[in-house]
Amino acid sequence: MTTYLDRVRDLIAQQEQLLGKENRPSDGGNGIYRRWQDPVITRDHVPVDWRYDLHESSNPHLMERQGINATFNAGAIELDDKYLLAVRVEGVDRKSFFAIAESDSGVDGFRFWRRPVEMPETDDPDINVYDMRLTRHQDGWVYGLFCTERKDRSRPDDASAAIAQCGIARTRDLQRWERLPDLVTHSGQQRNVVLHPEFVDGKYALYTRPQDGFISVGSGGGIGWGLTDSMERAEVLDETLVDSKEYHTIRETKNGQGPAPIKTDKGWLHLAHGVRNTAAGLRYVLYLFMTDLNAPWKVIHRPAGHLIAPQGDERVGDVSNVVFCNGWIEDEGRVFIYYASSDTRLHVATSSVGQLVDYCMHTPEDGLRSAASVDARIGLIERNAAVLRDL
Repeated sequence: MTTYLDRVRDLIAQQEQLLGKENRPSDGGNGIYRRWQDPVITRDHVPVDWRYDLHESSNPHLMERQGINATFNAGAIELDDKYLLAVRVEGVDRKSFFAIAESDSGVDGFRFWRRPVEMPETDDPDINVYDMRLTRHQDGWVYGLFCTERKDRSRPDDASAAIAQCGIARTRDLQRWERLPDLVTHSGQQRNVVLHPEFVDGKYALYTRPQDGFISVGSGGGIGWGLTDSMERAEVLDETLVDSKEYHTIRETKNGQGPAPIKTDKGWLHLAHGVRNTAAGLRYVLYLFMTDLNAPWKVIHRPAGHLIAPQGDERVGDVSNVVFCNGWIEDEGRVFIYYASSDTRLHVATSSVGQLVDYCMHTPEDGLRSAASVDARIGLIERNAAVLRDL
């Protein structure tokens, strides 16, 4: 006879089987990066006791009392020889929260820590928090910058009217968090704000994404740049655009910085998302660019097109046809790119600093016209002709 505790043990055993599954790199690839076959974190990775009431007296049918809708958009950092992800976990109630998942390999075996992050609130409580970028800063702190969403009180009758700003917290170990005041800017709402890992002219530097409204960036938009004297009361007085929107490109509707850039001897490597509109809705892809080593706000290389776009099952989910990344880890030259698909699950692709720098420096830029694209492709064909003759 199957007892209630047997059913609980079966739930845990099923999850252990999932957590213990070995991930493998996908076949093929494009020489720039390699996808891995399985998502690294899904809603089924969330601990059983976060979802189920395991007491027979109060939950005799063993129902999932607090369901999980999705696990995605994770900040990432290597700490104490572990790969750590600050995962955006979204309950079926639409409320997101942060939870730390840990792996020895960076590609599989991710397990959530015992409890979700208890993020302190400000005097103006958050309605929702999500999409944390983790930056290990030169000042010794690890900062988490994230989107804080609140009701737009100027429109009380519109239940969907919201205001997005940048929340700021800092930590030493990802366990104890100190909440700092939200970033102050003078450009409306903010999303996708990222802290640069080094001081610039003795100040903290921020990549911003100024926008007019909660969803629409309006007439402006693009990845911005600003300085602040302090993170304890961060305020950016002036924002200049680093990477702007561009007609008929992958970033014509909006774009935003992904994780903090990676420093290389050739410049700063940036991973960003670009958005365009289609008949099927907004399409999100990821792209790379590089900025000057001594002037991180100056773009020096901008390869045309996307780096990663949703493929196959990645195109299906809560918000379809989307890939998004706010976390990557560079470890002794190897790069782990943690990207979410369709606001539902989290994947990993791996590359190296050398590959990504080569891609940025030697991939043609967008000529912004069909004829220019044809010219660039014919140039490639002609250069390859001699190789093909020798085959």
